[in-house]
Amino acid sequence: MTATTTHPVQASLSAGRRWTVLAVCCLSMFLVGLDTTIVNVGLPAIGRGLDVGMRSLEWTVDAYTIVLAGLLISSGALADRFGRRRVFQCGLVLFGAASLVCAMAPSVGWLVASRAVQGIGASMLSPVALAIVVNAMPDPRERAQAIGIWASVFGLSMAMGPVTGGALLAGLGWRSLFWINAPVVVIALVLSSLFVPESRGPQARRLDLPGQALLTLVIGVGVGVLIEGPRIGWTSPVALAAYGFTSLATVAFVRVESRRPEPLMDLRLFRSPQFSSAVLGAVTVFVALNITLLLNTLYLQHTRGFTPLSAGTATLPMAAGATICAPWSGRLVSRLGPRVPLTLAGVFLLAGGLCLVGLDRHTSLALLQVAYLLIGVGFGFANAPITNTAVGGLPPGRAGVAGAITSTARQVGSALGVALAGVLVAHAAPAALAHASRPGWFLVAGCGFLLLLMAQVPRPKR
Repeated sequence: MTATTTHPVQASLSAGRRWTVLAVCCLSMFLVGLDTTIVNVGLPAIGRGLDVGMRSLEWTVDAYTIVLAGLLISSGALADRFGRRRVFQCGLVLFGAASLVCAMAPSVGWLVASRAVQGIGASMLSPVALAIVVNAMPDPRERAQAIGIWASVFGLSMAMGPVTGGALLAGLGWRSLFWINAPVVVIALVLSSLFVPESRGPQARRLDLPGQALLTLVIGVGVGVLIEGPRIGWTSPVALAAYGFTSLATVAFVRVESRRPEPLMDLRLFRSPQFSSAVLGAVTVFVALNITLLLNTLYLQHTRGFTPLSAGTATLPMAAGATICAPWSGRLVSRLGPRVPLTLAGVFLLAGGLCLVGLDRHTSLALLQVAYLLIGVGFGFANAPITNTAVGGLPPGRAGVAGAITSTARQVGSALGVALAGVLVAHAAPAALAHASRPGWFLVAGCGFLLLLMAQVPRPKR
């Protein structure tokens, strides 16, 4: 999202034009969400194709999410200064070009670097597109419905990643996971040129380069030490230095941001219990989702011997649950507020995680699919109340930065989820992987319980 006051140009759009803008922006969101998860089901094939192990495979996922998380807010500031549609289209071009390099990568180093560049492009898509959607929907109830649709598309893209990836792997190999982005990018470029009006923030914000550098270091080093921990040792001098560096960088970030007149991240927002709970909820939901996706991929393909297509197809209940419940959640938010859908999200995530805490190599497919359905339903119910809470309880002039911080929190949760899941199974043989992954399912259940607690945070009266 952008990080300044919304621009009034959007308010004069007709109803048909507003919903067309939403559709165009949702297409970009589908691209970003799909690319976050489509690679998961292809990790074993990528590992075989490039002859690399689990640690390198984690980086192919987290190089994208770490960069995306670190640059979301600055991309919003750039969009306010140079034009939202212009930055949005630049992001599409960069994302598409990096996807082509990923598809042709001769080594894992090239792949990881290209994934990082993809993250730069994606940082120009998600926040700017959501800012356009919020600006185009001045009516709170209409905005809540739009956010529900947005969440549905995002949930669909995240959950459909394994299914789409499995189908592509079955016919075209792992490089097709990146080729598929090209036609979507072209379509989004054309449609954005035709239907998305240009807009800028009324006052261009200065880029907070010290804050940007510190935030990137905190996220990158913090997640990096989780990924590399099993290899370097959790108490090794390198690991201890990384812990200390991350702590110091976090303290420095808070001090710098609290003193700047135009900070990258307005820390005063965290004085609101509603906003703080929304940010924590965003991290929590995406930790649970990404633990589920990675553990599911490794378990089904390595332990159960499923093909990538079969493994992706097995997650269809998750995709169905997310797709059906996200727009329903948006309607519940518009009528009843965020507490009810957030409570439902917590209940379903908790139940889905508990279904798999006894996972072994002979667990029935029926139980697996029930668990995936429950987790998908929980994910579908979660996004709309979290987004609405973040941007709905604040003055319009602060809604942009609130949404940007929440988007950052989602990507931090994605990176943490992949890293935590990788830690659990880093040294597990295929036969022992199910047992090694059991703490991960307790973590998923714990995330659901945490959402239940957050649903009880008092909300401002509408």
